[in-house]
Amino acid sequence: MLILQPEDLGKILLAMLLGGLLGAEREFRDKAAGFRTLILISVGACLFTLWSMHLGDPDDPTRIAANIVTGIGFLGAGVILREGGRITGLTTAAMIWLSAALGMGVGSGAIGLSVAATLIILVVMWIFPLLEGAIDRMRETRTYEITLPISAQKISQLEGVFQECGLRVISHRQVKTGDNIMCTWEARGTPGKHEAIVKALFDDTDVRGFRY
Repeated sequence: MLILQPEDLGKILLAMLLGGLLGAEREFRDKAAGFRTLILISVGACLFTLWSMHLGDPDDPTRIAANIVTGIGFLGAGVILREGGRITGLTTAAMIWLSAALGMGVGSGAIGLSVAATLIILVVMWIFPLLEGAIDRMRETRTYEITLPISAQKISQLEGVFQECGLRVISHRQVKTGDNIMCTWEARGTPGKHEAIVKALFDDTDVRGFRY
């Protein structure tokens, strides 16, 4: 019969605290797996690790805990969604994975490492988005839909305008609609270069309409 040890209870409470810190961040951002979910995952991983050490084969005490890695993958996959051309939920899935890892770390006795890892994760989640935003502002991808009169010369001329503005054209397609042709350009560059092409499109009298 297993007897509750104060040390094990302390590990469970610490796993709850670390999972709660990660869950609070997800809850603040209104994500699918929030405060309670990540607490339960962290505590569950801690319990499985403790039981693995108490009930497992003395020659292989990690046998039960090893299956946490496999099982948590299915749980994480449930929050990954595809919306149109975008995939969402990857960060939340990674947080589920990390919560389980922290719970396993606490359960195995790696207290200092688990606490340090939690602090590093919180820094990544709160500070790095500022850096990510700065990087995004340095380069932006826009899709331009431009309505033109049917003229191969005009299309070629407009391609040159994109190059003159310093934008890199990623893709280009054309669709005929009545007396007009709808040209779609996907271009990448700095916000200033995008503003330059927008001004050029406004000033071009042959452009019958555009949007981005």
